[in-house]
Amino acid sequence: MRTVLQNAAIATVDAEGTEYRDGHVVIEDERIVAVGEGRAEGDVHLDATGCLVTPGLVNTHHHLYQWATRGLAADSTLFQWLVELYPVWGRLDARVTHAAASAGLARLALTGCTTVADHHYVFPRQGGDQVEALVEATNRIGVRAQLVRGSMDRGASDGGLPPDNLVEDTEAALLGTERAIDAHHDPSPNARIRISVGPCSPFTVTEKLMTGAAELARRKGVRLHTHLAETLDEEQQCLAEFGCTPAEYADKLGWLGADVWMAHSVHLAPTAVRRFGATRTGVAHCPTSNGRLGTGIAPVRDLLDAGAPVGLGVDGAASNESAGLGEELHQALLQARQRGGPTALTVREALRIGTMGGARCLGREDELGSLEPGKLADLAVWDLNGLLYAGIEDPVAALVLGATPPLKLLLVGGETVVTDGRLRTADEQVLAGELTTAARRLR
Repeated sequence: MRTVLQNAAIATVDAEGTEYRDGHVVIEDERIVAVGEGRAEGDVHLDATGCLVTPGLVNTHHHLYQWATRGLAADSTLFQWLVELYPVWGRLDARVTHAAASAGLARLALTGCTTVADHHYVFPRQGGDQVEALVEATNRIGVRAQLVRGSMDRGASDGGLPPDNLVEDTEAALLGTERAIDAHHDPSPNARIRISVGPCSPFTVTEKLMTGAAELARRKGVRLHTHLAETLDEEQQCLAEFGCTPAEYADKLGWLGADVWMAHSVHLAPTAVRRFGATRTGVAHCPTSNGRLGTGIAPVRDLLDAGAPVGLGVDGAASNESAGLGEELHQALLQARQRGGPTALTVREALRIGTMGGARCLGREDELGSLEPGKLADLAVWDLNGLLYAGIEDPVAALVLGATPPLKLLLVGGETVVTDGRLRTADEQVLAGELTTAARRLR
């Protein structure tokens, strides 16, 4: 079956930045077979007049379980926010996680996201199979997921931030991570589920867990992820405990490399930025969450110039209650220009960060992130018809500078997930009801 999207503006986000004003995308099964100007022949033709076709957006950092705790600690710093929420998260069970993840994934799909990296590091002792709950939610909504099996082994009695009842034994955390890889990781090019290794952060894990996680990930051939350099509080704690910055600490432990991407990385010295570029260490930039928690503005322009992969992240819905990925294109551009002036980031660079940049962070740039023959048919068709976009000649500018457009269509591997602004893989009202019940149970 050859499906043809036609009569659309197309931003391929390939290496040359190829765009078409009135083009087509041809899909066979789960892959793109042709992209070009004008019309093409096929079995099914979908009219996308007035729409912009882009690669599906890639979310490089999230905490889906936090959909059940939105709106709490609304005026807190990061450390205050964590201290208030840790006891609540300690009551998570698999039912709550599944409901929260299903709702969060639905919201992401409705805002153009086709691949989600979820960092889950909370494993209450009576919480059931948290990873399985995330896998089932991913399959239910129909997107791709890079599930980061997180961990914490440094509780308050050891100088860490989380309460002792919320941390794991170091060996138990590593064994649990290895079990998740063995049970769920799919290394194939069209994988729907992949597993990564993700100790939570330098202030919630021991050095033993950091080094053990790196060894495990490299032995298993999977990627590494953690929070790093998010706040000045974190930097001051690292300097006091280890005599170095978070970036220097990560480097010392073998945590910089092309198989690693970090979350936030707001407070990086110029030497650290250059080191990230030299090692091709990726960064998940989370502009709305950084603003919600007042952590600062990440040096995105400097990281791009240094050659480091930079992707977009929504972060947990408890620090980004909107939790839509399309909005982060706009926020990333605004924050970059606030930091570096009006030329710090272009609209097309913002789109590239949200697509190919994210694919690079996840090691999937050969499969995702651009509209090219042979790549997976993960794409978003943004509807630019109507009042909000009338008169804007440049469709990429309309997408990035304006309100997030509704989706005419969202495909993941050629399969329909969203049409005409509605989720087609699950009932949105059912998801909302399940989330409301889960949030009440948790609180």
